[in-house]
Amino acid sequence: MTDDAPRVVASASNARYRRLLALVASSRDRARAGVVVLEGVHLLQAWAARFGAVTEPIEVFVARRAIADAEIASWTSRHRSNAIVLEDRLFDRASSVEHGAGLLAVVAKPSVPLPAQLDDDAVYLDRVQDPGNVGTVLRSCAAAGVRRVLCAPGTAACWSPKVLRAAMGAHFALEIHEGIEVAELQERCRIAAIATDAGAPRSLYDSDLRAPTLWLLGNEGQGLAPRLRAWTHARRVSIPQTAAVESLNVGVAAALCLYEQWRQRGFTGRDRSAGVVRDGA
Repeated sequence: MTDDAPRVVASASNARYRRLLALVASSRDRARAGVVVLEGVHLLQAWAARFGAVTEPIEVFVARRAIADAEIASWTSRHRSNAIVLEDRLFDRASSVEHGAGLLAVVAKPSVPLPAQLDDDAVYLDRVQDPGNVGTVLRSCAAAGVRRVLCAPGTAACWSPKVLRAAMGAHFALEIHEGIEVAELQERCRIAAIATDAGAPRSLYDSDLRAPTLWLLGNEGQGLAPRLRAWTHARRVSIPQTAAVESLNVGVAAALCLYEQWRQRGFTGRDRSAGVVRDGA
């Protein structure tokens, strides 16, 4: 190994490796350290496109089996001073993806101040608890051009590994605010607020959605909190469906609402080169 080659770690007692395991396993440890753990080339590329010009990863970990991969090797060469090669068995223990690509990075958690007034499109997640649902909503927001997502306390942690995998890099196209209470949301809102309601007389597709909108999406089982249901500022729309099921999945409902709004606006800002569907695994 040359002097400038990444250090190879083969012991599970290594301090940096043990710290990585703690960060992967514990949302509390990640929050305390103010970091996010990203896995895979795609997520690292999305992070670099947004933040790479002004900051570097805190640490980069590569599986020994992956160091011959040109894309992964480029990360170890660019960030040689904070890169570590892990023996495969150690990397697999830290990885949350079976047969993953072999690349993990610890980066600073993005922090975005909440604006004094909400006057552009946004989505509010009210205690949406399934990480897959949260990731799906984030991905749909980014795809449909809605940049701001606010989350009530009790919503799945947006920067957890499961949500990051489900969103497939969408985080880095968004402004994400967590721990936003309903009272603060209502105080700052200066735009129309809309919630889906199976009993609403007006259909989503019969509604004028061209104005800036705050979309309210509720808990998978309980729906919106009572204070949001009683908010007179918010109107309700229904999504047509058969009687075969009681309601749509919140991630599906969000995608239908956001895309109908975008359609009514003529798909402004559409990237005609995009649109390739990728699995979130």
